[in-house]
Formats: sequence, C-alpha cells, structure tokens
Amino acid sequence: MNVNPYIFYNGNCAEAFTFYSECLGLPIDYMGTYKEAPGGNPVDASCDDKIMHVSLTIGGAILMGSDVPADDYQAPQGISVALQTESASQAEAMFNALSADGEIIMPLEKTFWAERFGTFKDKFGIKWMINCDPQ
Repeated sequence: MNVNPYIFYNGNCAEAFTFYSECLGLPIDYMGTYKEAPGGNPVDASCDDKIMHVSLTIGGAILMGSDVPADDYQAPQGISVALQTESASQAEAMFNALSADGEIIMPLEKTFWAERFGTFKDKFGIKWMINCDPQ
C-alpha cells in the first residue's frame, strides 16, 4: 500500500510540474490534457489544454496533480508535501530550488529532530516541508 499526494491547481499544473521536475532532476512520468482524454474532454471546453493528470515519481512515492475548472478551484490548506532527503546538502539544494520565488515559512536549519528542516510555500501556493534526519 502507498500514500501519494494529489494536488489540484488553478490552471498552472503543467508549469508547476515542469518546475518540480527541473528542481528535483526527475522526469515527469506522464502529463496529459483534458482534450487528450479517451472519449473527449469530460469537462468544459475551456479546460481543453489544461492538465487532466500528471505524475512525477519521487523515491518510492508519486506526486500527482491536475488542473480543475476555475469555478471548482480551492487553494490547498492544512497540508504540506513532505520531502525527505538523505543529506544536509541535498536538503539545502532542494529547499533553495523549490522555494525560489515562493514564501519561506521556516528557514532551513538544524533542529532538535533533524539535521535540516524547513518549510515554505512555493510560487504555485503549495506548502512543502524539507527534512533531513540527523546524520
């Protein structure tokens, strides 16, 4: 059994996942638009070029997402994407890349439970936590 986060975006899902792919140095597994759906677009034609589904494998988890019709969008709240790194240098690189043009909530630093821990909201409004266990 696995738990995989699925994030809904307000029309910028392709941009967000392209950014994540570049920051993490990982390929996007799949990205498809609503108009590419078998049987045609299941929602409004204004969503034709929006992302119906995207996936990006990170370690043993899959980060997934899609755009939702503008009338259905709600900004995410009460949840963060937690990224566990193997080293402090990897935590610093991931934190700096993913938080670019975003909002730092807690700077990446050593804590009583972690070699490095920090939180931020990325430029797409998604909250992240970066953690590296003590070495």
